[in-house]
Amino acid sequence: MELNGVTIDDTYAEAFPTWVARPVITAVTEEWAYRAAVEAVGFATSTIGCPAEAGIDCFVSPDETPDGRPGYAILICASKKKLKEQVLTRISECVLTAPTTAVFDGLADVVAEVPEKLPIKLHFFGDGFEEKREVGGRTVWAIPIMEGEYIGEEEFGAVKGVAGGNFFIMSENQMAALMAAEAAVDAISGVCGVITSFPGGIVASGSKMGSKKYKFMGASTNEAYCPTLRDRVEGSKVPEGVKAIYEIVIDGVDEDSVKTAMAEGIRAASLVPGVKFISAGNFGGSLGPFKFALKDVLADYL
Repeated sequence: MELNGVTIDDTYAEAFPTWVARPVITAVTEEWAYRAAVEAVGFATSTIGCPAEAGIDCFVSPDETPDGRPGYAILICASKKKLKEQVLTRISECVLTAPTTAVFDGLADVVAEVPEKLPIKLHFFGDGFEEKREVGGRTVWAIPIMEGEYIGEEEFGAVKGVAGGNFFIMSENQMAALMAAEAAVDAISGVCGVITSFPGGIVASGSKMGSKKYKFMGASTNEAYCPTLRDRVEGSKVPEGVKAIYEIVIDGVDEDSVKTAMAEGIRAASLVPGVKFISAGNFGGSLGPFKFALKDVLADYL
């Protein structure tokens, strides 16, 4: 298969279930909302070593937020057991502390049904001086703080989503691969309900489950996709002429959103000169039950 002259591997991306919450952070300006959102999704690239996977979903305009201020929706993805703690910790440490911020639940804006609610008790920070209010038809808590008041909801929806949708961009040199990866992330940013949690949305390292040499490692370098090892490892999956590979990993609120994001990202990457091959990562079904065949993802473009 080819798309815009780029070979599309006949393979699939393997993904696994996760639980997803979607807080919307607002502030007096878009810049302050963005700063708080960036802090709230820190250290959350991969559950291999982080307590959650998180990222910025999209900008939310003032006419779409309960308090009429600009905001950013973020996705926080974790196991059902850990999700409540991650929502509380990230909001309390990174949003409550940020100037002019407020927080609202935004999950119902991207899913038809919200099956679970996560109650967090941040209002106790008010030490008895907190009080209930109504903002935009939402019941919120007003907590006195030094700058004035912090406003926030305390129930956040949770839905069983999808983590680990992915594709590999293989190029003739590193800069072409990076430009294509950036184009892919930009295209994916226009899809609501998904995130690319790695730095800048791009995975430079890639990994495989476990390790061949070091049994104490839960994950290690994916040598089959390392261009510098092409002639040194048996079964290398690096095509001839490929000098750099970047992976794009996508988490989303459901399968359709991840599939759409993959399609938009691959299409954008295929338009960049120097891209030779698009593939995807899987572990033969041992990682998770979701399989995104590239030919199906790109059916509308091929």
